[in-house]
Amino acid sequence: MPSAVVVGGGVAGLVIARELAIGGVAVTVIEASDRLGGKVSRHTVAGIELDAGAESFATRAGTVATLAESLGLAVESPSPDGAWLQASDGRAFPLPKTSLLGIPSIPLAADVIEVVGLAGAFRAQLDELMLGFAASKERNFGKLVRRRMGAAVLERLVAPITLGIHSRHPDELDVDVVAPGLRAMMSRVGSLAHAVRELRAAAPAGSAVSGLGGGIFELVDALASDLRKRGVIVRLSSPVASVDADGVTLASGERVDTDTVVLATALAAPGETTITLATLVLDAPQLDRAPRGTGLLVVPGADGIRAKALTHSSAKWPWLAARLGEHQHVVRLSYNRVSPEGLREQARTDAEKLLGVEIAASSILGFDSVEWAQPATAQPAIAGVTLVGEGAAGTGLAAVIGQARSEAERLLGDLGA
Repeated sequence: MPSAVVVGGGVAGLVIARELAIGGVAVTVIEASDRLGGKVSRHTVAGIELDAGAESFATRAGTVATLAESLGLAVESPSPDGAWLQASDGRAFPLPKTSLLGIPSIPLAADVIEVVGLAGAFRAQLDELMLGFAASKERNFGKLVRRRMGAAVLERLVAPITLGIHSRHPDELDVDVVAPGLRAMMSRVGSLAHAVRELRAAAPAGSAVSGLGGGIFELVDALASDLRKRGVIVRLSSPVASVDADGVTLASGERVDTDTVVLATALAAPGETTITLATLVLDAPQLDRAPRGTGLLVVPGADGIRAKALTHSSAKWPWLAARLGEHQHVVRLSYNRVSPEGLREQARTDAEKLLGVEIAASSILGFDSVEWAQPATAQPAIAGVTLVGEGAAGTGLAAVIGQARSEAERLLGDLGA
């Protein structure tokens, strides 16, 4: 039986370990920390188990849903109420209905004009007059949108969404990673707006994201249980000092030789905190009507607001609302590089401004914050070692899981398993 060592027990590592085990490979997972899951994690706030990391996943290709259902988990769609956008001048608008990552399919639609202004909408409409191949070779997401539809659409619609979803400005993203097929469709149909319409029409009915009944963290529990049943060895609290094509050396000096090595984490030390998630559990009857739908994305520079996004979690997920008492609500805010000192009050005041209702300090039933850091440097390629995870696949569970399964299929072929 061929063997494999997977370094890193995040979702990518657990998925590729499972696929290799199914294919007849003897797998060992080595994780530096004392738990599995990586950025998919849980915490308890006011006695309620909640996601401390990702709380939804992209539905494209059914990648995550297929895995979840194979593990016996229930996939759940969010509320159809939709999200809002907080503009820099303090006004709030429902996000345009027919868009892809904020790119409008109808630039002159009323809900687009409301956000970007008439001049911005007319500039975006010029996309229809360009040839389809204009900017079709541009891999930078921000540059593509700016070239086709102008700065107003980019900064007022697209940037708040990518900053909220990927924690990156569009200028830092690869269009083929965050919007697969968009460039090819644009070349085929002649405009960016038409490409968005075609991709949305081809997508399955319903929301672009889904969740799991009970929380995304249940995916980690289910994967870990499945690995145990398949005989996969999992070693926690085992930091790795180095890897090569023939095995890994632990920080303790122990050597583990194997037929193939998968690196599912960055060996570089974490850099500075890039995102902080602040969760409030509230007793707030004024939120029963979900005044801002499932939450808001915030245009950078919005006056007096430090949060970059707010999710009204109990309005978004029916499973969560069913577990709460009358008038209880869960609100989660995300921040870039914020000090934990005074964060509880900052989150309360930001939530008050964004939701447009008064939220008294006495209404807070529970509060917690979680910090996530990115590696200081990207993990370089190592000869003979397979790389999976965010560094290789991009952000988002759909991308990470899809890439891990593809690499597993390739490795099984190489190993003759």
